[in-house]
Amino acid sequence: MLRRLAGGLRPRRSGRRSVWSAGVPLIALAAGLLFTTSATTADGTALRDDRRPQLTQLIADKRTRLADSEKRAAELRAEVDQEAARYAEVGSPVESAREKADAAQQAAGFTALHGPGLTVTLNDSPRRGSDFGDNAPDNDDLVVHQGDVQAVVNALWAGGAEGMTIMDVRVISTSAVRCVGNTLLLHGQVFSPPFKITAIGEPTAMSRALESAEGVRQFREAVADFGLGYTEKVEKDVTVRAYDGSTDLRSAQAAE
Repeated sequence: MLRRLAGGLRPRRSGRRSVWSAGVPLIALAAGLLFTTSATTADGTALRDDRRPQLTQLIADKRTRLADSEKRAAELRAEVDQEAARYAEVGSPVESAREKADAAQQAAGFTALHGPGLTVTLNDSPRRGSDFGDNAPDNDDLVVHQGDVQAVVNALWAGGAEGMTIMDVRVISTSAVRCVGNTLLLHGQVFSPPFKITAIGEPTAMSRALESAEGVRQFREAVADFGLGYTEKVEKDVTVRAYDGSTDLRSAQAAE
């Protein structure tokens, strides 16, 4: 039973309460500083959404610079070819080297090709994980991956392809396909699905090579399971453009 003292109940003193009482103003001050900093940084805009237009503009600027650089590089290569042709007229060693280089142009992918061929198109699934109910797959199962594109490219080469483009960009021996998310990077350019791969060659032989390629078979199974897109189109006469990108090599080794 509490004993009532004069003036009412006497409050207890606690060291813990004193510390807490002193800490509350400090916490309030820190929170106020955070709110003030966020408000100043946002400047009346949403912090997360404000960066999206900047990123979009940055990508657009990079693409414009890349296009300008490629145009300038093409002009410089044309000037080099003109100078080489001029020197070839007066110097037999230069003429001989130029003839060898011209003979290798087609095999290296520096000339356009046309003829019968095959076009393969890969696409992401329009479905989402929630569409599958309790057996929802991972999001990675619903998009085209780097390995899927490479499997098709390798199968087409194995089927006798003479020349190839991915998204109308010529593929050569130094071409590297990279994927970031569901976008494809090729020679400094960014592409979104569907991914179109066109090859010049005998369509039946290339189609058989696609059927026998393990990576392509796995992708076709994913088409049935997850709704990914896969089509083959026989081309009676299709053109693959010449490669016009950089030819610089960081390292190379002569074949024996």
